[in-house]
Amino acid sequence: MKRAIISVVIVIVLLVGFIVCIPLVNDFSAKNIEKQLIEIALPDNTELIESLSKANKLVGNGNGMQYFGAVLIRSEQSLDELSAYYSQKLDNIVVKEQKKARIECVEHGELFFNTHVTETEDYFIVYLFGEGLPLFSNLDIRGH
Repeated sequence: MKRAIISVVIVIVLLVGFIVCIPLVNDFSAKNIEKQLIEIALPDNTELIESLSKANKLVGNGNGMQYFGAVLIRSEQSLDELSAYYSQKLDNIVVKEQKKARIECVEHGELFFNTHVTETEDYFIVYLFGEGLPLFSNLDIRGH
């Protein structure tokens, strides 16, 4: 009888532990995308201001987790120069001007930089959508 109870408790603990790990693993996958962006050497006359990541349903319709990483930079280079530089570093990387703290490419929910971004300064967002582990991606309620 004791063994049966212990076995049930162990199964419940493992199941609860797995369920709790799902969002943590997905957040870690998004954090890895952010880390990829941070590790790219900055172009000349450019400084890294802030970085962030998010795992959630961020754009489009339907179900599915999306993994997003972004860096906010300030640069004396033009948008075209920055786009050319970053496109040599990673596929599917996007560079856009950033005129406010809100991140416009996210359609579902709101995502903001903590930095006070103004239109008078040369801020740019460099971002990338990536992938996570399929099992955890499919089981995370945030993607539905």
